[in-house]
Amino acid sequence: MINKLGILNMSDKKRLFGTFGVRRTANDVLTPEFASRLAACYGSQIQGTVAVGGDTRTSTPMLKEAVKAGLLSSGCDVVDLGILPTPGVQFAVRKYYNGGVMITASHNPPMYNGIKFLDEDGIGIAEDMELAIERLYFDEEPIRVEYSKIGEIYNNDKIIEEYVDEAISKVDAEAIRNAKLKVVLDCGCGAGCYTAPYLIQKLGCELTTLHCQADGFFPGRDPEPIEENLSDLITVVKELNADIGIAHDGDADRTICIDENGNFVLGDKTFTLVEKQMLKENNGGTIVTTVATSQAIYDVAEEYNGNVIATAVGDLLVARKLKDEDGLFGGEENGGLIFPDFVYGRDAVMTVAKILEIIAKEKKTLSELVCELPVYYAKKMKIECPDDQKEFVMSSIAEEIQKTTDFELDLTDGVKILKEDGWVIIRPSGTEPIFRCFAESDSQQKADEMTEWGISLIKKYKK
Repeated sequence: MINKLGILNMSDKKRLFGTFGVRRTANDVLTPEFASRLAACYGSQIQGTVAVGGDTRTSTPMLKEAVKAGLLSSGCDVVDLGILPTPGVQFAVRKYYNGGVMITASHNPPMYNGIKFLDEDGIGIAEDMELAIERLYFDEEPIRVEYSKIGEIYNNDKIIEEYVDEAISKVDAEAIRNAKLKVVLDCGCGAGCYTAPYLIQKLGCELTTLHCQADGFFPGRDPEPIEENLSDLITVVKELNADIGIAHDGDADRTICIDENGNFVLGDKTFTLVEKQMLKENNGGTIVTTVATSQAIYDVAEEYNGNVIATAVGDLLVARKLKDEDGLFGGEENGGLIFPDFVYGRDAVMTVAKILEIIAKEKKTLSELVCELPVYYAKKMKIECPDDQKEFVMSSIAEEIQKTTDFELDLTDGVKILKEDGWVIIRPSGTEPIFRCFAESDSQQKADEMTEWGISLIKKYKK
C-alpha cells in the first residue's frame, strides 16, 4: 500500500525479500532448512535447469548444498558452478540455463549470508515472482516431485574462464597490454579471488595482490570496499607508484578504484568516467541509474547525446530497465556498473577491463581522467534503525519537509530532498537494519552539512 505521502508501506509488502534476494544471519535465521524450503519454492516457479554458485563465506558450502537439495526436490536439474562472483552466475544463466541461485551476502560482515535468485536473463527475479515464492513458503507448499523425477546434479568448472575471456574480448586488450599498467588488486578475500587476478594478468598488467586468498572470515578487511576499509590498498598503491588500485566487495559485483596518488575515487566518479567513454564510443545512448546517483551523470549524458532514466535503488531494477529500454549502460553510486551486452547486473570483471582500457587508450592517469569530469562533492553516512520503524521515519521526515519547507521531494525511493545547491536522499537499506543518507552539492562543506542534517532527521523520529 502507498500512504498519503506516496511512500511505500514496507510492512504491507514482501515478507522475506529485500532489495535483491533474501539476506539474514547465517545458521541463525538463514538455516539449511530455511534455505532448502526457499529454494524449493523458487524451483517450483522455474521448473528447469538452475545454475548455483556461491561466495567465499564460511556458511556458503552448507547453504549451497541445502539450496541444491531444495531445487532437486522440486524437480529442477542443478548445475554447480562452484565459488565465483555473482555476475559470473548471471553470465552463465543468461547463456545456458533457465534460472540461477547465488549464495552471498555481498558486502555484509562474515556472520551474514544470503540467497539471490535469478530469472532466465540472469536478472534478479521480478517482484511478482518474489511474492509468489513467499506465498508458497508461508501459506502453501512447494512442488515436491516423486522419487523418479528428482532432478540431477551437474558441474560446470569452465564458466569462470569463459566469463573472464568474454569480458576481455569486449575491450581493446592489445592497447591495455601495450600500456604495461601497474595494478594493485584487493579482493578482500571474497569471490573476486577466482576471477580478478586472472583477468588482470591476461591483460598484461604488472599485478600486486592484497587479500586475494579466499577466506570467509575476511581477515584482511571488511568486505565492503569503502575508504576506511581500504587503507592497505591506498598505502601499497602509493609505495609502489602504481597506476591504479582496485577493490571488490564480497561477491565481486562492485569495483572501487584508488588513483595513482592514493586517492579514493567515489563510485559516482567511476560511473561517470565509464559513461562518458561508452557514450563517445556509441554516439549516445540510454543510461539507467538510480535516484541516489550524481548529477554529473546527467551532465555527461547531455554533453554526449545520452538520455538518463532514474529508478529506485537496486541493481536488479536498473538491470531490468536497461533490458526493457535497450539501454547502453547503467549502474549505481557504489561502484556497481552494468554492461547490458555482457551481464544484466553489476559486474566487476567488465568494469575493471573497461577502466584499464580507458586509461590505456586515453594515455592519461586516472586522476587526470577524473579531473575532466563535472565536479560535485558528496558525503555518505549510515545509521542503525530497526526495520519496523523505517516506514514511520520516512513518512515523518517527508511530512515535516512538506509542511515546513519549499524544497522539492522525490519519493521514488526513500525521501530525496532537492535544494537549490544540491540534494540529500534518506533511504532505508533493503538488506540491513540501517538508513543510508547521501548528499551532493557544489562544495564539500555543503554536502557534509546536508548529510548531517539528513541523519539528524532520522534520529528525530527513530525511537
